[in-house]
Amino acid sequence: MHEILSRLNERARVLDLGSGPGSFPPGATPARVVRVDAERPAAAPENFVLADAARLPFPSGSFDAIVSNHSLEHIADLAGAVREMLRVLRADGYLYIAVPDASTLADRVYRWLGRGGGHVNAFVSAEDVPRLFGAGNPATTRVLYASFSFLNRKNFRARAPRRLMLLGNGSEGFLRVGTWALRKLDGALGTRWSVYGWAYYFGEFPEGAPGTEAAKNVCIRCGSGHAAAWLEARGAVERRRFGPSRYVCPGCGARNYFTGG
Repeated sequence: MHEILSRLNERARVLDLGSGPGSFPPGATPARVVRVDAERPAAAPENFVLADAARLPFPSGSFDAIVSNHSLEHIADLAGAVREMLRVLRADGYLYIAVPDASTLADRVYRWLGRGGGHVNAFVSAEDVPRLFGAGNPATTRVLYASFSFLNRKNFRARAPRRLMLLGNGSEGFLRVGTWALRKLDGALGTRWSVYGWAYYFGEFPEGAPGTEAAKNVCIRCGSGHAAAWLEARGAVERRRFGPSRYVCPGCGARNYFTGG
């Protein structure tokens, strides 16, 4: 989403839809950000609005960009939410959408662990989202990779589900090895065991649309994705004689195995 957020100026307005406490940090864009969710988070961010995605309390054409980061799968009135998003977005605005692929291992584990996880809409094809919006093809569709960070026991504020015991009790060592192994399996066999979903970029990008390259190095704690070339350029990758190379997440400091590009 940062390819869109970084190109906006301070006069622009961004709608962070289904954001909870926020889909991105305040400093990610100079634009004014309005956060919207149907439930008020424990610590509501600045400019938070409690609203139904299918009944947004904003005039038409209010926003220069909309970010819907893993929220469409949770919205009961999906058609109404899509209609409202298109209404409040300017005709020349930008739209970023990320959704899980319901057919993947990661999403199935998420729904099994959380007894549904609040997912009421299943996306199983990369064409599902563009078909919903009916506004032409996205400028870019990017595959998203999983780190299974939702299993990380450090991320549970309340008591972790008992089912987590069957998955290494959510230890970072278990997630580190498991994620690395699934990436290697996918690379060798052409499978999709470590894929999570898709990200879509809609809008006109005069300088060229965002690339389709996937960030396969996804942090097992915070879920941030990092391109292999970016990590290597920063000197963040530690090459080891024995065992997989590794890196420390620039965002949260968690140790991860480096899975390449």
